[in-house]
Amino acid sequence: MLRPGWYLDVNSFVFGIIAGAIGAGYFVYGKRQTKVVPMAAGVLLCIYPYFTDSILWLSIIGVLLLAAPFLLDF
Repeated sequence: MLRPGWYLDVNSFVFGIIAGAIGAGYFVYGKRQTKVVPMAAGVLLCIYPYFTDSILWLSIIGVLLLAAPFLLDF
């Protein structure tokens, strides 16, 4: 029998993989264009899923980090 929170763990895992893949793309883009904000957002997108448990916080932080390179230009 599956424990009740099992589906949340799978969702967090999948969300973390997607955020990490997008973060790797942001990092490569920032490195090639020599832009700090996409590189930092990429690193943070790869790292932050390890420190958050809630799907709500994963999505809020993820959306903010995804929008950061478009809103900030350094």
